[in-house]
Amino acid sequence: MSRATKRKHVVQEVMGDYPTPSENQQIVRVTNSPGNNLHEVETAQGERFLVSMPTKFRKNIWIKRGDFIIVDPIVEGEKVKAEITSILYREHIKQLRKEGVWPVSFLPPAANTESRAKDHIGSEEEKSQDSEDESDLFVNTNRQNYEYSESEEEEEEGRESEEGRGRRAERRDGDPVPRFF
Repeated sequence: MSRATKRKHVVQEVMGDYPTPSENQQIVRVTNSPGNNLHEVETAQGERFLVSMPTKFRKNIWIKRGDFIIVDPIVEGEKVKAEITSILYREHIKQLRKEGVWPVSFLPPAANTESRAKDHIGSEEEKSQDSEDESDLFVNTNRQNYEYSESEEEEEEGRESEEGRGRRAERRDGDPVPRFF
């Protein structure tokens, strides 16, 4: 099986399934990634330990701090006490909350106190939170941000001459971006 095919199947497995933890599995939050495919996690009770990433996920699926995962305990492990079974994304977390399997200690602080009262209203709030939550979007910090604007002078010049260029790029500090012809 080629790498691309393997990656495709692994991604389909992770994104398509809605896993529910079995009685010996648990939901944990990633707190640190010391390297070597090891991740430090915290349980709902506050216990911290290391988990290993299985080879099928390595270089195919990435985990960052704050993500939630389902782990399967390793009996003989002293330092590494569990292995990652599945990675939970936003849709998976919503499904687990609906099923009532999600640990209460992982709920946001505002939701902990009022979670029972807002169960019926919560679905409307979740829809609005989804559209507002763009924190996962990638931002390239190696490039300058430009704002494109049309000044009144340029609009008048554009109307008078047929070859008006329209928009002119400006840096955030207000200086025009040099044009190279």
